Amino acid sequence: MGDDSEWMKLPIDQKCEHKLWKARLNGYEEALKLFQKIDDEKSPEWSKYLGLIKKFVTDSNAVAQLKGLEAALAYVENAHVAGKTTGEVASGVVNKVFNQPKARAKELGLDICLMYIEIEKGEAVQEELLKGLDNKNPKIIVACIETLRRALSEFGSKIISLKPIIKVLPKLFESREKAVRDEAKLLAVEIYRWIRDALRPPLQNINSVQLKELEEEWVKVSSAAPKQTRFLRSQQELKAKFEQQQAVGGDADGGGDDEEEAVPQVDAYELLEAVEILSKLPKDFYEKIEAKKWQERKEALEAVELLVKNPKLESGDYADLVKVLKKVVGKDTNVMLVALAAKCLAGLAAGLRKKFGQYAGHVVPTILEKFKEKKPQVVQALQEAIDAIFLTTTLQNISEDVLAVMDNKNPTIKQQTSLFIARSFRHCTPSTLPKSLLKPFCAALLKHINDSAPEVRDAGFEALGTALKVAGEKAVNPFLADVDKLKLDRIKECAEKVELVYGKKAGGAAEKKEGKPITGKTPSLSGTGGDKETKDAATKPGPLKKAPAVKSGGPPKKGKPAAAAGMGSAGAKGKKGPETKEIFESELSIEVCEEKAAAVLPASCIQQLDSGNWKERLACMEEFQKAVELMERSEMPCQALVRMLAKKPGWKETNFQVMQMKLHIVALIAQKGNFSKTSAQVVLDGLVDKVGDVKCGSNAKEAMTAIAEACQLPWTAEQVVAMAFSQKNPKNQSETLNWLSNAIKEFGFSGLNVKAFISNVKTALAATNPAVRTSAITLLGVMYLYVGPPLRMFFEDEKPALLSQIDAEFEKMQGQTAPAPTRGISRHSAGGGDDGEEEEQEDVGNDVVDLLPRTDIGDKITAELVSKIGDKNWKIRKEGLDEVTSIINDAKFIQPNIGELPAALKSRLNDSNKILVQQTLSILQQLATAMGPNIKQHVKNLGIPVITVLGDSKNNVRAAALATVNAWAEQTGMKEWLEGEDLSEELKKENPFLRQELLGWLAEKLPTLRSVPSDLLLCVPHLYSCLEDRNGDVRKKAQDALPFFMMHLGFEKMAKATSKLKPTSKDQVLAMLEKAKANMPAKPALPAKASSRVVGGAAPAKFQPVSAVAEDSGSNAMESKPDPKKAKAGGASSKAKGVQGKKVLSKPNLKEDDDKSGPVFIIVPNGKEQRMKDEKGLKVLKWNFTTPRDEYIEQLKTQMSSCVAKWLQDEMFHADFQHHNKALAVMIEHLESEKDGAISCLDLILKWLTLRFFDTNTSVLMKALEYLKLLFNLLSQEEYHLTENEASSFIPYLILKVGEPKDVIRKDVRAILNRMCLIYPASKMFTFIMEGTKSKNSKQRAECLEELGCLVESYGMNVCQPSPGKALKEMATHIGDRDNTVRNAALNTIVTVYNVHGDQVFKLIGNLSEKDMSMLEERIKRSAKRPSAAPVRQAEEKPQRTQNISANASMLRKGPAEDMSSKLNQNRNMGSHSETTHTVPREFQLDLDEIENDNGTVRCEMPALVQHKLDDIFEPVLIPEPKIRAVSPHFDDMHSNTASTINFVISQVASGDINTSIQALAQIDEVLRQEDKAEAMSGHIDQFLIATFMQLRLIYNTHMADEKLDKDEIVKLYSCIIGSMISLFQIESLAREASTGVLKDLMHGLITLMLDSRVEDLEEGEQVIRSVNLLVVKVLEKSDQTNILSALLVLLQDSLLATASSPKFSELVMKCLWRMVRLLPETINSINLDRILLDIHIFMKVFPKEKLKQCKSEFPIRTLKTLLHTLCKLKGPKILDHLTMIDNKNESELEAHLCRVMKHSMDQTGSKADKDTEKGASRIEEKASKAKVNDILAEIFKKIGSKENTKEGLAELYEYKKKYSDADIEPFLKNSSQFFQSYVERGLRLIETEREGKGRIAGSTGISPQMEGTCVPASTHTVSSSIGNTNGEEVGPSVYLERLKILRQRCGLDNAKQEDRPPLTSLLSKPAVPTVASSTDMLHSKLSQLRESREQYQHLDLDSNQTHSSGIGSTLASPSSAAANIDDLKKRLERIKSSRK
Repeated sequence: MGDDSEWMKLPIDQKCEHKLWKARLNGYEEALKLFQKIDDEKSPEWSKYLGLIKKFVTDSNAVAQLKGLEAALAYVENAHVAGKTTGEVASGVVNKVFNQPKARAKELGLDICLMYIEIEKGEAVQEELLKGLDNKNPKIIVACIETLRRALSEFGSKIISLKPIIKVLPKLFESREKAVRDEAKLLAVEIYRWIRDALRPPLQNINSVQLKELEEEWVKVSSAAPKQTRFLRSQQELKAKFEQQQAVGGDADGGGDDEEEAVPQVDAYELLEAVEILSKLPKDFYEKIEAKKWQERKEALEAVELLVKNPKLESGDYADLVKVLKKVVGKDTNVMLVALAAKCLAGLAAGLRKKFGQYAGHVVPTILEKFKEKKPQVVQALQEAIDAIFLTTTLQNISEDVLAVMDNKNPTIKQQTSLFIARSFRHCTPSTLPKSLLKPFCAALLKHINDSAPEVRDAGFEALGTALKVAGEKAVNPFLADVDKLKLDRIKECAEKVELVYGKKAGGAAEKKEGKPITGKTPSLSGTGGDKETKDAATKPGPLKKAPAVKSGGPPKKGKPAAAAGMGSAGAKGKKGPETKEIFESELSIEVCEEKAAAVLPASCIQQLDSGNWKERLACMEEFQKAVELMERSEMPCQALVRMLAKKPGWKETNFQVMQMKLHIVALIAQKGNFSKTSAQVVLDGLVDKVGDVKCGSNAKEAMTAIAEACQLPWTAEQVVAMAFSQKNPKNQSETLNWLSNAIKEFGFSGLNVKAFISNVKTALAATNPAVRTSAITLLGVMYLYVGPPLRMFFEDEKPALLSQIDAEFEKMQGQTAPAPTRGISRHSAGGGDDGEEEEQEDVGNDVVDLLPRTDIGDKITAELVSKIGDKNWKIRKEGLDEVTSIINDAKFIQPNIGELPAALKSRLNDSNKILVQQTLSILQQLATAMGPNIKQHVKNLGIPVITVLGDSKNNVRAAALATVNAWAEQTGMKEWLEGEDLSEELKKENPFLRQELLGWLAEKLPTLRSVPSDLLLCVPHLYSCLEDRNGDVRKKAQDALPFFMMHLGFEKMAKATSKLKPTSKDQVLAMLEKAKANMPAKPALPAKASSRVVGGAAPAKFQPVSAVAEDSGSNAMESKPDPKKAKAGGASSKAKGVQGKKVLSKPNLKEDDDKSGPVFIIVPNGKEQRMKDEKGLKVLKWNFTTPRDEYIEQLKTQMSSCVAKWLQDEMFHADFQHHNKALAVMIEHLESEKDGAISCLDLILKWLTLRFFDTNTSVLMKALEYLKLLFNLLSQEEYHLTENEASSFIPYLILKVGEPKDVIRKDVRAILNRMCLIYPASKMFTFIMEGTKSKNSKQRAECLEELGCLVESYGMNVCQPSPGKALKEMATHIGDRDNTVRNAALNTIVTVYNVHGDQVFKLIGNLSEKDMSMLEERIKRSAKRPSAAPVRQAEEKPQRTQNISANASMLRKGPAEDMSSKLNQNRNMGSHSETTHTVPREFQLDLDEIENDNGTVRCEMPALVQHKLDDIFEPVLIPEPKIRAVSPHFDDMHSNTASTINFVISQVASGDINTSIQALAQIDEVLRQEDKAEAMSGHIDQFLIATFMQLRLIYNTHMADEKLDKDEIVKLYSCIIGSMISLFQIESLAREASTGVLKDLMHGLITLMLDSRVEDLEEGEQVIRSVNLLVVKVLEKSDQTNILSALLVLLQDSLLATASSPKFSELVMKCLWRMVRLLPETINSINLDRILLDIHIFMKVFPKEKLKQCKSEFPIRTLKTLLHTLCKLKGPKILDHLTMIDNKNESELEAHLCRVMKHSMDQTGSKADKDTEKGASRIEEKASKAKVNDILAEIFKKIGSKENTKEGLAELYEYKKKYSDADIEPFLKNSSQFFQSYVERGLRLIETEREGKGRIAGSTGISPQMEGTCVPASTHTVSSSIGNTNGEEVGPSVYLERLKILRQRCGLDNAKQEDRPPLTSLLSKPAVPTVASSTDMLHSKLSQLRESREQYQHLDLDSNQTHSSGIGSTLASPSSAAANIDDLKKRLERIKSSRK
């Protein structure tokens, strides 16, 4: 037993897996006990066993397995996680348990399966069981069948889906195993119990013996509806109900309701497989059906009949087949064939069901007209066909056609149509039979019941009786107003007989249908058709089941509580009472009236009525009035009294007082008595006559209003207006119209006969009297309020002047809402009448449209036109479409009959020519407007194809299609679109465009609908596949549409539909469903019309509570009474003007509105403390998560419910972000007023705000941050301190937001963090922020590090937690971060600490890597901050911080000392360019002030030294200590800092991100524009230009081709590039730094840009190209001339070689060269000719003359010649000395060429000296006497050597050099010391700079490279021994030169490697250095400077291109020297100008 004891000690779960079966057995037993013991179904214990349960059931040891099964059963029953094991366990049970010999095992397996079903896993179990049916082991099959049977019998057909089971049944009946067959039979019987005859069709093909056996069994099945006996976990309340019934013992119908729904749920049709028949039609079918011989036609039809016998057909395009069958029915002469074709149509309709709907409209009229046939079999076939067809469509869709046939002369047709209507009505429910449909049908049927033919009358009665039964008396009675009593009774009698239509005995209903005259319909019931009809009869009226109780009021209307509510029988009486009297009061004779009046009036009164004395008459009236006032309503003989009043003198009464009384009495009688229309007729004429009377008019109007209230406005108005216009008095006419305008406002518009008014209004508009016209227009305005825009259609043909008046009136009314009716309500009983009216209102808009005169264009749609539209040639197709457009345009409003047009247009929708598709779409839009609501019948055949067009790849075509669909939907409503499978078929297509457009459209339309057809469910599977579409837009649209689908279908149905998805997809979709469930809007609160009408006026949300009541027919009248009135309050403004459904929902209930006045935060004593305790005691979840899970949100909601106002909480936890914004707005508003409340709920508020941080919506985030700023301000004023709990559940989430990409947000968060330090210790904040530095988000790391720096700066080292050392080590790790910004932030923070703490920092940091340490040291050095300043700063900083709290947050940390770090802060917060902060890290922004300050330190000392030492330069003084050393670190600093900054900015110029690039360029431009700072760019020019042309390339290749990019962005970038380059090339010293290679690429880029045609197409394109032109000119003029010339030559060579290069390109390069040639005379001396000639040599080598001559254009060769010619001309023979760089000159073509040119020019000019001195620096020819020159020079050098005349000598040398730039001074310098040479050189430069106006060095802030080079040595060798001393024995110069070299290097200046520096002479003679004084450009720039300081020199006329943008004034040496220079400058300028020309 040793081993036993081993496993005994193991825990249970390990025992269950043990290899010993005993151990397992023991484990299972213990597990069973454990499972029964655990109470909590969510206990973590359960999860341990998740993976083991499968092993429990599949144990290999039989004994153990039994125990395992028991344990598994207990597990499944009790564990909440059990569902996860379903698949594996069920499969284990099927495969390893059902084959066990022990019955007990099988039984337990079966129980486990059933238990899984109970815990809602039915589908998975069923799937496994069905798989088991394919097992080879019959035992398993039998057990699976048995399990399915048990499941079905216990759970019912709702939970066990029958379709897949029925599919496999036939196969089971074929099994060889008897046991399987027997079990299958039992299953079939069980299924039959649930779905009855729906099971027959699928089993009709099994073995006949088996079928017979089954039939016998089926007969035995009890007829009682089966009931579910076992319930799912989610059905517990049903279970309770069921148990209660069992206890009572009766089968009460209480439960009946629920089960009943299960019965009709399975439809045989659903269980069948669809059959495809189109391809099986005989090949010659279409020929045969047209054959002459009837036998052939019959064969063809029989073939079809056979095919359509299939009960379910595959959908397809049946249009042609239907067309042919329709033709046979309509035209064939052989009645047998007509019957046969009708049968085929019936079969098609039955097999296709809803899919046949689109053809219904074509066929119905033909069938109805064919009813003229008398033969019974034809009639019967036609009846079956039309009934089958009716079921595929809706009454609405075919109403037009049916109504058209009702006026046919043939009685049989009338009779059959009425009978068809009667049968159709039976399938309707009150909701599918609205008043708008009843109205026309009842009108037509009323004609039939008065027909001469008895059979027509009978049929009419039956139809009306059915309508009465279905829609209820209340709905139908208004239309039966004029029917006499006998007929009414007959109708009611018919209605009684229709009783059984909703009954449970469907068959009865079907027999009932045969009603009257037709027999022979019954046999049809046996076939599928009949079967289906019966079925439908039972299924259709589904919604009515809820309220079987109310009879008298007719079945209640869903969503119209008022109707169902309090009516009962009383309601019916209420409304009808008075009305019947009105209708039936007969006219009394005058004698009877006198008798009746005498009974109620005093005798004297009656006698004095016609007295001659007016006073007596007046007295009589007074008595009359008193009597009327005292009478009871019931005893008032209204007609008698008004006849007495009308008695002579009646309405001809002359005395106005009497008349006024009389009119007043009429009003009284109308108000107090039961006033009938008969009585009204007596008085109205008189009233109208007095309406215009000045004195009595108002009384007459009052009386008319009273009558209108008694007899309803529509009738009264019609009478009054007719009377007014039948007489001549214009005053009466205008006043009548005015009265009517008012009356409409008071009574509402319902029921008014618009047509009659419109004709009268037209008469009035034509009246000569202006008052009448004005009144008519006012009336139109009032009507417009109710009818809307359609009203204008009636007046289109009025004169323009009138029309404009009408439009002006309508304009006034626009946007107003119709007022709520205030009268006409009192009469109708509480529940009843109103609703009727409100219903009517809906139709007003439509009615008006119905009244429009419509043209029938059917005859214009000729076969010729249709063939045109289908022609092969697109032009002819277009002509056809144009014709259609003009037909519709001419007709304006058309009837729905448009012949063959739909088919023709449909085929154009997929025309290959997109223009035609668009034209077709616009025709369809036109058609919708023209046809109005009748377009409904074309939705299926034309509307759905338009939806297909939404998948077009062209954007504009899709937009047109969408507009068309919307135009249609506006006319038809959505129902037609959603019915049937068409939409789901469209959605199924995997076209991303189609999907996203269609889903977008549905998302827009669904929320506005109140109910949708169930077919919407068919779209769901495709919606799910869209959720996982490859295309992101499709996915997005699908997600947006989800909530709206759910709003109509409910979460359950949607979730159920996921069962067919793959498991991975299913989980994702379910997650999305959950999310959508939270966002699901409620349905529009009113029936759609009300929501679409209530415009502003009535608060729609008031209806919400009532709609809930709608379901319950017992709800009392009181509750729903207010409803309809409110609906009317919204008035009946035009349908279109509706408030969208969504809006309705968002309005909170009124009741709640009142509650909003209370406080938003409720103070709960100790609430906060309690919550903290709970959290500490782990009673609630600790607020700690990476993303908030639902349980956190729920928990917060619960906690808030006690201390936040309910309505605010609803806003706070609403799914829609706009509500969050509202909530925040409310909280901000209440912050001040409810401080204490806010503080008491602070922890909850902060937690709620953390949830908002996880929202993606920026507006909410901004609002939340705004609130937080205010909140923390308030808290600091209140001196509140955050608790630990509040801080820890809020700060970490706030810190996440510091890493937001948006600047604004980061700024706000930083401001909030600052404010928090006032209410929460900074040292604790430090810890949280330190945590934030560990984030993955680099922005967050950087910001947190900076924040840490700020904390240290403000609060000293003590804030560092846990200790300064640890904190600093942590920070220092970030110096090595991979992100630049983070590195910088870390460095800056540590520098800040260094500033506070000094060198100790290094100790605290500990060891850093070498690289990091060097970066840090560098940075500390650069910050140039002495630690000593820190304490002071700290002291000053602290108060500052507190004061500033209220100040702008961005200024928070600007300390008093403008040190580096506070500067950084300021930069960060203020942003020198507000945008740039985003892309250019602070560290690298050009901190211009910094550059200035730093450089200043150098400058301020140097120039001073220079000036002050120059005078005594010859005094022999000892070599002093070099004083400047102390400053050098700064020098160093400045440069490395600036250089790295500039490098960084330049690197960003080439960025792929346009904005980054623009910002970098802007910064560089700013530097370049400031003269003093521009020098900082020196040394970076090539780098900058390279970056620039890389960017140009990027634009050219990438950005320009990018469709998505806004082209304005590109233009902006171009202008930035060009702008900064122009700035650069205006600064000559910088421009010269550009090297040849770079210039070549640059020119290449610029020329390419000039030639880019895409740029020209841009709006600003030309501007860009103009600026490029300007820039190119600048580049040519300002760059180093050698470099640019060389670059152009190489570029030309490349472009000529490149085959791809355009000739235009080479041409532009050559133009540039010509420009250079023109400049040569001025620039020749600054050019290194040797290099240029080398380039030309290479060019000629590549392109020998022969090759050049072959070029298409002669330009290249001419260019080259011109260049060489000019060079020779300028240089003369000397040019041949410049061929030094060419290796073997002799071979060079160039030399030969030059020689030729020289020879030629020598011949021409002779060898006289070149006098052309204007051409710039003049030259001395070699022939000039050398002696003379030497003398002059010797003289000059002598002066320089003497102490007194040094300056003079230098000046003379400078002048001489300037004049003869070629003069050779080499010999004079050769034998002097190095120092003397440099002294001379320096002296010359100084003079030059002085002359050029750069003398005042001290004043200028920027040092030019020359100066830096020259000043430093000048100041250090303050002296040297006598200059004449040429033996160079001093130590000095070499040392200093060395130092100079270093300094120059540091300043980034070119050292021209001291060794190979050209001798001084060459420096003087060839101004290659950028200091050339003679440079014309220098001159220009100076002149322009002068021009800008215009005070004195306004007469200077300069070419504006040369203006310089740098600041000038101060740089001039002094005004006097400027004045001295000016003449000189002027002269030069003139010269240059002339030479340029």
